[in-house]
Amino acid sequence: MFNAILIEKNDDVYQSNLTEMQDTQLSEGDVTVRVAYSTLNYKDGLAITGRSPVVRQFPMVPGIDLAGTVETSSHPRYKAGDKVLLNGWSVGEKYWGGLSQKARLNGDWLIPLPESMTERQAMAIGTAGYTAMLCLIALERHGLTPERGEVLVTGANGGVGSFAIALLANQGYSVTASTGRLEEAEYLKSLGATTIIDRAELSSPGRALGKEKWAAAIDSVGSHTLANVCASTCEDGLVATCGLAQGMDFPATVAPFILRGVSLLGINSVTRPYDERVEAWQRLSTSLDMKQLDAITREIGLSEVIPTASELLDGKVRGRIVVDVNR
Repeated sequence: MFNAILIEKNDDVYQSNLTEMQDTQLSEGDVTVRVAYSTLNYKDGLAITGRSPVVRQFPMVPGIDLAGTVETSSHPRYKAGDKVLLNGWSVGEKYWGGLSQKARLNGDWLIPLPESMTERQAMAIGTAGYTAMLCLIALERHGLTPERGEVLVTGANGGVGSFAIALLANQGYSVTASTGRLEEAEYLKSLGATTIIDRAELSSPGRALGKEKWAAAIDSVGSHTLANVCASTCEDGLVATCGLAQGMDFPATVAPFILRGVSLLGINSVTRPYDERVEAWQRLSTSLDMKQLDAITREIGLSEVIPTASELLDGKVRGRIVVDVNR
């Protein structure tokens, strides 16, 4: 027997509960993992509360991240006792995810846990930090260096934003952080932000082209914010987009792209190939100051996940939520 968060939908009644389950209920897969830690991400909050139809089949165990130890495996890459982690691949949406003490998965989705990293540290980073690193790698592959100028991070108090600031600052970039919670300015500065701006400067409909301000940006907000970010990016600048906290729409014009040569880089963290995942996590293990994880992270137990999911969607959570699934 093991415990898990289980989402069920019957006769249009949507429920999420902490449930005791049996191994025979686990989904199909060639690797069974004894989970140590998972996380609570924005998408998990949507799934647990039912505020958005992200769950594609029922019943469903949410949780897009997990780290733990292989219990059994018929996959050639893994054996019992190996430490592994997982991000994405539609777990928690189409396939049972990590907010559980056990998970059975397709071994192709897993990667080895970096040797210098604990399971808790990996989940303190989670999809948020992994996505932020994918953004940074994409920007650098397109020529970004600290000498190019200021880098903007939107959604700065969220998980992706927090890690983006820390990663950029640790690589020598000057970072402007956009946030709706100006009272958190000292927290953002502790991560490495040099300038703090109110998100209201970017969140309303703006001009096709604005004053050139940033050499590059990492945006997890979308909608008018992303449009305004592109409009104020410098000539030949770069914008990595990875989220839609404000909305999925993109009410922009082609002006920044054809008049300034701005490049918009889409970041899909869900189905990256194995080698790209390993590269991102190896860089995270060496580029991120692990001491900063304590400032970014709050730990909860599995029994606290459901109420915390609502707090997360209501904008009451700062940084990352790590879930110790065994308490």
